[in-house]
Amino acid sequence: MHTPTSSTAAPHAAPPARPRRGGLTGIIRRFPLTAFFVLASALSWAGWTPYILSEHGLGLVRVGFPSGGGAQLLGILPGAYIGPLGAALVVTAAAGGREGLRAWRRRLFRLRVAWHWYPIVLIGVPVLLIGGTFLVPGAADEVTAPPAVALAAYLPALVLQVLTTGMAEEPGWRDFALPLMQRRLGPNGGTFLLGILWAVWHMPLFFTDWSLAGTRPDTAHWWTTVGVFFVMCLAISYLITWVFNHTKESLPIALLLHASNNTVASVILPEMFPKSDEAVMLSGGAIGYGVAAVVLLVVTRGRLGYKGPRDRM
Repeated sequence: MHTPTSSTAAPHAAPPARPRRGGLTGIIRRFPLTAFFVLASALSWAGWTPYILSEHGLGLVRVGFPSGGGAQLLGILPGAYIGPLGAALVVTAAAGGREGLRAWRRRLFRLRVAWHWYPIVLIGVPVLLIGGTFLVPGAADEVTAPPAVALAAYLPALVLQVLTTGMAEEPGWRDFALPLMQRRLGPNGGTFLLGILWAVWHMPLFFTDWSLAGTRPDTAHWWTTVGVFFVMCLAISYLITWVFNHTKESLPIALLLHASNNTVASVILPEMFPKSDEAVMLSGGAIGYGVAAVVLLVVTRGRLGYKGPRDRM
């Protein structure tokens, strides 16, 4: 190709500068991850405040919630939905525009993955949870087979968990935050930080009847349970990252893993280990997922199946 050399040759046109935006939008575009975590926590914690202050929590105000599981459903789920999911939508729209929203949506509906990942998630999670609980001292003293009613309730409970906890949390934690955190910190560092922040997001709920340790932070049992919960969140995060990366960043499969964990913990484990309290079962999850996380980190040399970013923000 002939290149003009005379002084009269037209200079190369400079690419148009991307307009800089100030204000809140500009801050979000410069710090999308920070904006996401701050917004997700602020929205959820604000949504949970009535439940935390009610008789189901600190007992400071009289707020009416139905008895039983309906209280947690109405007191916790709305805050969970407006937090990670709402924050991911706002930050993606502000920082990535239409292209970012399209990439986020592609992961959200990426259902076509290799078939074997579905049994890996649906069978592997119960094996890790049940196996880990067997290793908790005293938990295996009285073990019973789950009754038919529990097995029959498993699938409906799994669907409910997918539509509630899974859809409320995972579009934010995994679909939005994880790809950016892996890009900036690598799969190991990104998963570690995400696991810690995910656990911190849950902290206000430890002052409600959602907590497995009561609502009294002045007891050793409360702090021990919080510590075990942090370990479990961190450990299962490595498992979710590994599955997420190997399924081309498919959110549905990561969401199914999260929902499977919650379903096994709430439907199967209490029936299999009737003499153990829920804190013991939480320790079983920390052990089972902890072993799996260590194995995955060693086998993958910390890469967890990560092959670089797939979508741009």
